[in-house]
Amino acid sequence: MSVPFSTATGSDVVVRFCPSPTGTPHVGLIRTALFNWAYARHHGGKLVFRIEDTDAARDSQESYEQLLDAMRWLGIDWDEGVETGGPHAPYRQSQRGDVYAGIIERLKDAGHLYESFATPEEMEQRNRDAGRDPRQGYDNFERDLTDAQREALRAEGRTPSLRLRVPDEDLSFDDLVRGEITFPAGSFTDFVVVRPNGAPLYTFVNPVDDALMGITHVLRGEDLLSSTPRQIALYRALADIGVVSAIPRFGHLPYVMGDGNRKLSKRDPQSNLFLLREAGFIPEGLLNYLSLLGWSISHDRDVFSRDELIAAFDVEDVNPNPSRFDAKKAESINGDHVRLLAADDFAARLEPYLGRVFGGPPSDEERALLAKAAPLVQERMQLIGQAEDMLGFLFLDDEDIHHDADAVAGLGDDAHAALEASRRALEELETFDAASIEQVLREVLVEGLGIKPRFAFTPLRVAVTGRRVSPPLFESLELLGRASTLARIDRLAAAA
Repeated sequence: MSVPFSTATGSDVVVRFCPSPTGTPHVGLIRTALFNWAYARHHGGKLVFRIEDTDAARDSQESYEQLLDAMRWLGIDWDEGVETGGPHAPYRQSQRGDVYAGIIERLKDAGHLYESFATPEEMEQRNRDAGRDPRQGYDNFERDLTDAQREALRAEGRTPSLRLRVPDEDLSFDDLVRGEITFPAGSFTDFVVVRPNGAPLYTFVNPVDDALMGITHVLRGEDLLSSTPRQIALYRALADIGVVSAIPRFGHLPYVMGDGNRKLSKRDPQSNLFLLREAGFIPEGLLNYLSLLGWSISHDRDVFSRDELIAAFDVEDVNPNPSRFDAKKAESINGDHVRLLAADDFAARLEPYLGRVFGGPPSDEERALLAKAAPLVQERMQLIGQAEDMLGFLFLDDEDIHHDADAVAGLGDDAHAALEASRRALEELETFDAASIEQVLREVLVEGLGIKPRFAFTPLRVAVTGRRVSPPLFESLELLGRASTLARIDRLAAAA
């Protein structure tokens, strides 16, 4: 029978994100969630979030909770599904066995499913006997077994699986990303949808859930393209028994590639969403970059807001060619979003990355100092995970400052003289503010000692921060205060 594809538009659009809870959420998986979410929000439709957790050996509660964490952290919200509920609950496959059993019986009664007893060895032998490649697989020969033949096979102690009777015709669809795709008649044979133990396979439960939940558009990874004709075949059977009236539109998203033009694996560190968060990506920056993996807002613009993404996104604009995860570009875009944060918001986001320095939640005094220090680094920071390297020195006791060995080794012969001159000038300075500090240090180091400006302040910088690179020096000294500044100069001078 001919079944139309969905024509849903606007608020009638329903998409889904249906991961398996195995392992840590990775970039490719979350990019799929993002594109589904953006498509639903663009059209004013719905996103259904369900969990495909029928693989008891691999699924875990920890992974399920990580999926929730990843979605919530990035602000990818859903309208119906796990934790949220909705009219098609439950939203975990492991809890939907009764639903599947009912559909299986209806499909059997209508003749769309039939019992298959053949073993892999028997299939191979049939192919050899017919002069075919033994690996060619099943040849549909059990479609028309008689009741007597089935009973005889049962009497041998065999337990059948159930196969879907595939239409003997071309199966075509208009992919939203790739255009018209046709799978010729005979390109795949009747396939198993229910194991001999009665457990339905992914190729069955996934389309059945889509059908029952009213999914109108299936946006998923390119690796699933080969299974699409099977889904269409099952949809036709579901339409025949009155479960659906239309087949969803399909759009297959491009691979995300890693280094060396290999498909980005979930085992690649750069694909681990939580390692990216730990490094200091903020949700706005990472969401922006992930949306560029196969899509663009315009040819000359890479940085945009969540609202701009929603307003512009259409899956038909997704490039079918593989996209590459470029860590440097991701960090650059993240840095652009860091600079767009309000000052108080930026300071608050740095707190978790300074936890080791604080030794726990910050005190009121530490929080007040951070609020003053944060503007010194906001323009320089790509990843907020750089907070400890850039600002940690302000919150350490003077004796806990670690002087980087390379930084100390790189100091010139005049370092000791520069430190002594800096100490005397800063000790006598009447007002310890950035402008006064800069003026007196230029007088004693550049004009007095004749040190070139680019080298003059390096010993002082290493003394107070422990590093050759730091936030603006004079402002940092003002925040650190006179007593700590002098104590740190003394420490390095004694060691130099």
